[in-house]
Amino acid sequence: MNVLGIIASAVAALFITVVLAKGVRRTALRSGIGREPGARPSRAGVVRRLGGATVVIGVGTASAAGSALGAAGDGGRIVTGLLAGAGIVAALGLVHEVRPLGVPLRMAVQTAAATLAVCLAGLSPVAGVLAVIWIVLVTQAFALLDTSDGALATVGAVTAAGLLACAALDGRSGPALLPAALLAGLIGFLLHNWHPARIRPGASASLFTGFVLASSGALIHAAAPPERAAWAALPVLATVALADTALVLASRRRASRPLLQDGGDHITHRLRRIRVTVPGTAVVLGLWAGVAVTIGTLVYAGVLHPALALVPPVGSVLAVLALLRIPAYVAPPRTGTRRPAPGTPAPAAASTPPAPAGTAPAAAEPARTPAGRPTVPPPPTGRPAVGVTADRS
Repeated sequence: MNVLGIIASAVAALFITVVLAKGVRRTALRSGIGREPGARPSRAGVVRRLGGATVVIGVGTASAAGSALGAAGDGGRIVTGLLAGAGIVAALGLVHEVRPLGVPLRMAVQTAAATLAVCLAGLSPVAGVLAVIWIVLVTQAFALLDTSDGALATVGAVTAAGLLACAALDGRSGPALLPAALLAGLIGFLLHNWHPARIRPGASASLFTGFVLASSGALIHAAAPPERAAWAALPVLATVALADTALVLASRRRASRPLLQDGGDHITHRLRRIRVTVPGTAVVLGLWAGVAVTIGTLVYAGVLHPALALVPPVGSVLAVLALLRIPAYVAPPRTGTRRPAPGTPAPAAASTPPAPAGTAPAAAEPARTPAGRPTVPPPPTGRPAVGVTADRS
């Protein structure tokens, strides 16, 4: 395993991502991109699509350079295939940010990118089909995590650390190069994406992160020795992203809402509804992912029994059931009027008889509430209108 080459690639990914993210932020603030008409520049992030491009460029450039210099060992061809597929889905996300694309087209492009990566990895037909399904599923699940400052970067970095540990146990440079570069790149991006976020990942970085993690996990699984329980350990690493997807689908199904329509029903939104802060939400997701990654890595290393890999999924199911009890959809406000019962005629408007000629009109009757009590007039402003003076007589 080329440890020095992998470390150098990770350091390069960290440096490139930090520099590009800082440059994008300054350029966007100076040019006013992402500013509402007549409003001040937003502190929460200026340009989503350019922010995500910094992760893609930083991780992709460092990984490609490291593979060309021999950091991937004999897995350079596989790393090239994974980078090609990740670049395709990143470009898809960038186009989707500018001009939204339909779900069938996006799924077709992701499937094609996953097929390219799997074919260059040299998997068997059955394993290749399962790997393509897994890559598309996890990629889409991570794309849904971009709902709060620091959430995607935190979960992605923790998951990449687990994949790097699993690859290091087998001493393989190829499967370890991409997770190491992605871990460093997400840490560098998190410096600008922590609350209050200056830039955001957007669809480009979220799809790229999910694809790299899913394809790297499939590659590690394919290259794992027979004594490793990779079939039980590696899927556990994506527990948080899959739990968020399951929560969203179950919630929208119960509420009879469109499954593919965006809404405030993710894990981050529900945690915010119970008074968890934005940084606290990222920490909770990071700890959740950290528990799953730790158990999965220990199972892969043979320290824990493979049956213990069921603990994170079972715990996530219980967490999803608890989160479903938190209201996610705001009901329309109720008015103070009551609807008449069916069959009840509407009350006729009261008619006021005209005043006799030569008499002063009667004072207007004060407005009353439905209970019959007079309403209280609003307090005076304390300042007379322009051109009106008070009578001092």
